[in-house]
Amino acid sequence: MVWLVVPLAYVLYFYRLGAVGLVGPDEPRYASIARAMAQSGDWITPRLWGQPWFEKPPLLYWMSAAGFRLGWGPELGPRLPVAVLAVGFLIFFWWIVRREFSGRAAWFAVLILGTCGEWLGYCQVAVTDVPLTATFSAAMLLLLPWIARRETRYLPAAGALMGLAVLAKGLVPLALAAPVIPFLWFSQKPAGRPAAPWKGRLTVGLILFLSIAAPWYVACYLRNGSAFLNDFFWKQHFERVVSGSLMHGQPWWFYLPVYAAAFLPWSPLLLLLARRGAYRDPRRMFLLAWVLFGLVFFSVALNKLPGYMLPLLPPAALLAALALDEAPHAGAWLAVSAALLAAFPIAAPMLPAALAAGLSKAPHPTFHLVWLVPGVVAAAAWILERRGRRLAAVWAIAAGAAAGMVYVKQTALPQVDGLASARSLWREVAPRAGETCLDQMDRAWRYGLNYYSANSLPECAAQPRRFSVRQSPGGPPYVAPSENGPVDPVSPSVVISPFRY
Repeated sequence: MVWLVVPLAYVLYFYRLGAVGLVGPDEPRYASIARAMAQSGDWITPRLWGQPWFEKPPLLYWMSAAGFRLGWGPELGPRLPVAVLAVGFLIFFWWIVRREFSGRAAWFAVLILGTCGEWLGYCQVAVTDVPLTATFSAAMLLLLPWIARRETRYLPAAGALMGLAVLAKGLVPLALAAPVIPFLWFSQKPAGRPAAPWKGRLTVGLILFLSIAAPWYVACYLRNGSAFLNDFFWKQHFERVVSGSLMHGQPWWFYLPVYAAAFLPWSPLLLLLARRGAYRDPRRMFLLAWVLFGLVFFSVALNKLPGYMLPLLPPAALLAALALDEAPHAGAWLAVSAALLAAFPIAAPMLPAALAAGLSKAPHPTFHLVWLVPGVVAAAAWILERRGRRLAAVWAIAAGAAAGMVYVKQTALPQVDGLASARSLWREVAPRAGETCLDQMDRAWRYGLNYYSANSLPECAAQPRRFSVRQSPGGPPYVAPSENGPVDPVSPSVVISPFRY
């Protein structure tokens, strides 16, 4: 099936990866830090425009800095390492599921996870969620042989990967790993076989974990002192749980619809997880505990973001794949999942405004004939299932998801580049960058414009210049003559048309 996998992976993860500039506040901010690391050679202290910035640990910065060092450019430098890591994790996911369960279940699991809406979305941007999910999930999945058979060979690798997860997002993976403890402790050794030397291998795993995770934390503390501890651990970890100061507060039930939406178009398969008698296997109980504990953990925290659900998608995809593999009849489940591919053309016209101003500000979509195309995929999946070709039916839905990604990128990305990225704005500013300052602007645009300028443009209040970049409430930024800046004595009437998209 390699001849199918390679083009599918290219379309889903690499096609037009750099077609839109960096979006939101996080992506250009993280990329700016990574570029500074690549330029300065200081791989310890993350710095944003010369100042220490302790929001996240360094794994993403190191990955993106490597992309910059390889000359991949301002978009692919940060993004391509994330996409490559995502594909690498899917290869590992196929291998571990095939080893533990079956080849068909492995293909189901990879195709389901690899075409989930949230997974696809976060694999296109250079933020910390995919590095966390890939490293943490790989560590957790390597515990399945131990839970099933007390097989210890992968415990050191699991420890090493957990160390990388801690470098991806701090203490979060350690908290999410809580379900590991009872399953590791109470797993039964196979009857009639001697106990495996698990203590030695577990010790090796712990040593690898500490040797990978600890050095950066120690070095960063020694270099930056209590400022690192206060900002990184207190503000970025504990305040996210107990305080609403970060302005991401949501109701307790926020993640229930978010999780269902994140799993699109495969959301109907989540209902199969409630089958009676499906959890006699301790490995499946472990996967279910992973999902449920994560949902409770993130729901209790006051600050909630959709990306927090990403580490909970792999276990659900595996459970859904096993349920699909064992279901006597799956035609209806697959047909409904295929019909939900309509989420791609429905989301396409909403995406630019949603990224720019939030989903609540996005326009309501109007019906278009392309919405009916998934019905063809649904009919094909139904027919293939009826003919006993369930794997082909799942492949058909995955191909439909790839077509949906192409449609979204072709129709939405040009508008996204103008409405949610500062790349086009920088092209307008660049010819007169030395004469331009920043006025009232949203922080996302500030981070993006400073990223593309490669230097932090001054604030107009502190350093007035001839031109300013300003933003009206609810609108995009534009360039205009400064109200209080110096005036060109030769051409005092110069006017620049507002930069609109």
